[in-house]
Amino acid sequence: GLVIDGRTLAYALEPTLEDKFLALARRCRSVLCCRSTPLQKSMVVKLVRDKLKAMTLAIGDGANDVSMIQVADVGVGISGQEGMQAVMASDFAIPRFRHLEKLLLVHGHWCYSRLANMVLYFFYKNAMFVALLFWYQFYCGFSGSSMVDQWYLIFFNLLFSSLPQLITGVLDKDVPAEVLIAVPQLYKSGQ
Repeated sequence: GLVIDGRTLAYALEPTLEDKFLALARRCRSVLCCRSTPLQKSMVVKLVRDKLKAMTLAIGDGANDVSMIQVADVGVGISGQEGMQAVMASDFAIPRFRHLEKLLLVHGHWCYSRLANMVLYFFYKNAMFVALLFWYQFYCGFSGSSMVDQWYLIFFNLLFSSLPQLITGVLDKDVPAEVLIAVPQLYKSGQ
């Protein structure tokens, strides 16, 4: 593990030393930055995100964590004694730190699975509609006439773009929550 304080972090984040700091941090299982300023926190997250091309997650519970949460790809705010600034700036909010495991392993897995299925759904929905328009052109002699009335087109997109998301968002849970907590390796299976 690496524990680094704010004074040392100021030197480590200089442009001449940031590559060495990053190489040292990569060799550690965990890196703890203590007594650091909000700017230093955001600079560490930005350094990791830009240099390593990794997806970053920032977790904070106060106003001093807002810049770090905003720089990260995914921000989690913990509502605490310091106020709600971190929660207001975050993508996800949890009441206690102990809920982070369920947020990442259960809801993260379900969200990833749902998004992957919805991308495929939209691709095939639009591919079928365009294929239908393409074949219609052979029957109308490429005249440019409209195959469907505009109202049908509006209701087609409304029906097939709203209801499936609602149903999938509520009902689609490929693995039960208890199994996802017990076997954290399942989080990588979707990726």
